[in-house]
Amino acid sequence: MEIVKLAWRKYLTSLQKNPLPTKALTAGTLAGCSDLVAQKLMGVKKLQLRRALLIALYGLLYGGPFGHFFHKLMDYVFAGKRDQKTVTKKVIVEQLTSGPWNNFVFMVYLTSVIEGKSWSFVKRKLRNDYPSVQLNAWRVWPLVGWINYTYMPIQFRVLFHNLAAVCWGVFLITRSRTTALKSA
Repeated sequence: MEIVKLAWRKYLTSLQKNPLPTKALTAGTLAGCSDLVAQKLMGVKKLQLRRALLIALYGLLYGGPFGHFFHKLMDYVFAGKRDQKTVTKKVIVEQLTSGPWNNFVFMVYLTSVIEGKSWSFVKRKLRNDYPSVQLNAWRVWPLVGWINYTYMPIQFRVLFHNLAAVCWGVFLITRSRTTALKSA
C-alpha cells in the first residue's frame, strides 16, 4: 500500500510541475493498455506489442495533449463555474465538438495507421461505422462528462477522461476488428 501512496504522490508532483507531459504520458500508457485488453478480449494468442505501442503513441501525442488544452479552454470559456447549468452547457459543448472530432480522428488513425488500410477503405469505414460509433458515444460520454465537470478538479479531468477512454478504446478496437473480420 505504501508503494501506491508513493506513486500517487510522485504523480501529483509531476502533474503540478509538468502537467502537459504528465497527462500525455498517462494518456499514452492508458491507451496502450486499452489495446492490450482489447487484444486479450478478442482472443489473440500472441499480443501484438507494435500495435499497442502505436495506440500508446496516439494517446501520448494526441489524446493527452488534446485533453489538456480542451479542458483548459472549457474552464476559460466557462470561467471556472461549476453550477449544474454550467455543467450541462459544458457537456453539450463537449458532445457536439470534441466528442465527434475525437471519434473521427481515432477511427482514421486506427484504420489507416494501425491497420494499414488505404484511404478509400478508411472513407468507406467512416461512412459505414462512424454514425453508429457516434450514436453509441452519445449514450456513454455525456454521463462521463457530467461526472467529470461536476466532481473532478480540473487537474484530474484528463485522467478521469482517459480512464473512461480505456473502456471506450476497448469498445472501438474490438468493434473495428469485428467489422474487419466480417468484411474480410
